[in-house]
Amino acid sequence: MEKLFCDLHMHSCLSPCGSDDMTPANLCGMAMLKGLQMLALTDHNTARNLPAAQVCADAYGLLLIPGMEITTREEVHLLGYFPSVEIALDFSEFLRAHMPKKKNKPSFFGNQFVMDEDDNIVAEEDELLIAASDLSLDALAKLIREAKGVPVPAHINRGSNGLLINLGFVPEDLGFTAVEVWRDLPCAHTPQEGRVVLHSSDAHYLGDILEASEFVELPERSVDAFLDYLRRGKPLQ
Repeated sequence: MEKLFCDLHMHSCLSPCGSDDMTPANLCGMAMLKGLQMLALTDHNTARNLPAAQVCADAYGLLLIPGMEITTREEVHLLGYFPSVEIALDFSEFLRAHMPKKKNKPSFFGNQFVMDEDDNIVAEEDELLIAASDLSLDALAKLIREAKGVPVPAHINRGSNGLLINLGFVPEDLGFTAVEVWRDLPCAHTPQEGRVVLHSSDAHYLGDILEASEFVELPERSVDAFLDYLRRGKPLQ
């Protein structure tokens, strides 16, 4: 087994709430400086900065987990982790048709920059990325699994977009095998039973990326091994 220090929830400059300094190159470089071996880029409702992040992660010897943070119809934040950048991009394009046609206002919400691996802006996303999709939590969980990914409710105990705050419980019929828990706030033990529990930064600024404190142990350093780890859940003690 290999111990991989990780931060599995962070936003690039493509998320309007992310700092313009959170370029794919910068976030991968900071992850390396902080002693991480694995990271996930999980921009709001899009995967368009994943190709650049993959190039940068490869250059630094980091394992990139392709991801997105998707807003459900109920306004719950759901992390989707995918087997490849290509599959995540396909899901991102599919999701675009389910987002409201609202234009971003950079002066109010923030910039939405698509970058290349050399920190060049190659496009700017016009449609607002932090709005809710028209897909339910149930539907999105099923669609992520159909794409060979793993759905993980984000920061379940924090904010109005956390599952426990929004719905008050984790629906057992949706079969979530992992949840993300905000480590600085209390969380009932029951939603964590039998599930992998992730603690990540939800970083929007470079300084917020985790130090080498959280880790997973995998039989090999690969995206597939990580997804299998999430799918298995955690045996009850």
